[in-house]
Amino acid sequence: MSVFTVVTPEQLGAWLRHYSVGTLTGLQGVPSGIENTNYFVTTTQGRFVLTLFEKLQAHELPFYLRLMAHLSGHGIPCPRPVANLDSEFLGQLNGKPASLASFLSGKDIKDPTPAHCAQVGALLANLHLAGKSYSLAMDNPRGPKWWKAVMPEITPFMPAEDVALLREEVRFQALYRFSDLPRGVIHADLFRDNVLFENDVLSGVIDFYFACTDVLLYDVAITANDWCVDAGSVLNADRCAALLDAYRRVRPFTALERGAWPVMLRAAALRFWVSRLYDLHLPRPGALTHAKDPGQLRTILQQHIAREHDLPQLVT
Repeated sequence: MSVFTVVTPEQLGAWLRHYSVGTLTGLQGVPSGIENTNYFVTTTQGRFVLTLFEKLQAHELPFYLRLMAHLSGHGIPCPRPVANLDSEFLGQLNGKPASLASFLSGKDIKDPTPAHCAQVGALLANLHLAGKSYSLAMDNPRGPKWWKAVMPEITPFMPAEDVALLREEVRFQALYRFSDLPRGVIHADLFRDNVLFENDVLSGVIDFYFACTDVLLYDVAITANDWCVDAGSVLNADRCAALLDAYRRVRPFTALERGAWPVMLRAAALRFWVSRLYDLHLPRPGALTHAKDPGQLRTILQQHIAREHDLPQLVT
């Protein structure tokens, strides 16, 4: 969530006349994140989040906006898109597709405990179950095809040893297809900064704009790689056990998922290592931008490879 497109109070005030949310009283840019322009919006009727989509096109957005509406209606504490006076979730502001959504209170956790991880695991499993009844589908836009497509663009910026690691891991992942693993809607970006807590109780999950249809276990691996790693980029046994146990109590893992777990942890680390390299070396101009360190995900990937036989196990 960054500010690439500047919106003035006057521009937003005029745009909000198409919504039944009162009049504008406050506007604040959100500098964290890397994909979209976001503002906190305060009106006479409450608080909202305004998103201007910098990469996604208008025809791609119904999947995400309808998904949030669907999940919100099934008890998942996520932003609820606000329809305008034409009953549409999507509008246009300053030449960009734009949406307004409900504001969720709380803040992200920097140093999660096993209790935090357990809540995240249960949330993710419930999200996966709620997604079963969602009628739209979206292929993962940052899956293996994307990794291969951007390699020639990012390798000129990388040291030789990192290039070798990247090429070998992409080759390794190509050996696995996992067509028999459970699939469905996944969040695909459930990092610590996308989950909110109030008084140590999970209050919201945000940023669904990498959501897609993919292997559910891949979503679990993405989450574990952020929530459960320690300072040495190694999976912490207690936090990982808490997350996985809470997840399986809601949606039990299959035997095939148990076998695929080590490879999926590596796939999840690879995906975000590549995307952070891309965002760091090939950034878009923005008034307030924030690129995350790709080195952490490289180290997590290396640790998964080195500790292949010492990774926390799934319990079916």
